[in-house]
Order: sequence, then structure tokens, then C-alpha cells
Amino acid sequence: RQWQELFFGKRYSATRMDHAPDFVKLAEAYGAVGLRATQPADVVPVLQEALAVRRPVMIDFVVEAEEGVYPMVPSGAPLTEMLLV
Repeated sequence: RQWQELFFGKRYSATRMDHAPDFVKLAEAYGAVGLRATQPADVVPVLQEALAVRRPVMIDFVVEAEEGVYPMVPSGAPLTEMLLV
């Protein structure tokens, strides 16, 4: 969705995840630890828990669909053209 907002005039295609899998359960199905952060205050404790585990970990960071996720590098661009905001 973010790419379509920034580079394609908000012409959305296949960006809604109304029925996204439960990534915590998916991680557990593969023998990994699944963790979830649903608000900013969860991030540090979840990262600390992930670092304390001596197994593969998948973290599901839940964000609003409209939230921009940065930094990002536009397709085909070098790292020196990274978008920070």
C-alpha cells in the first residue's frame, strides 16, 4: 500500500489483508517462537523477549494500514536514495 501511495498515485491493487494469517500461530507451526507487538509500547519488550530466546523467532508488528514504514529504498534505487520520511 505504501508503494502505491508514494509511486502510483494511490491506485491500490491487492493491498488489503482482511484475512491475514495469524503469524504467531504460523511461526509456532514451524517450531519457531511467535510474538506480536500491537502498540508502540510493546516493541521494546517484544524485542527483548525475542533476543532472549535461543530459537527462531517471528515477530508480527501490527500497524495501521495507512502508517508509513520507513526507511525504504525505492525499486531500482541505490541505498543512498533511501527514503527516511
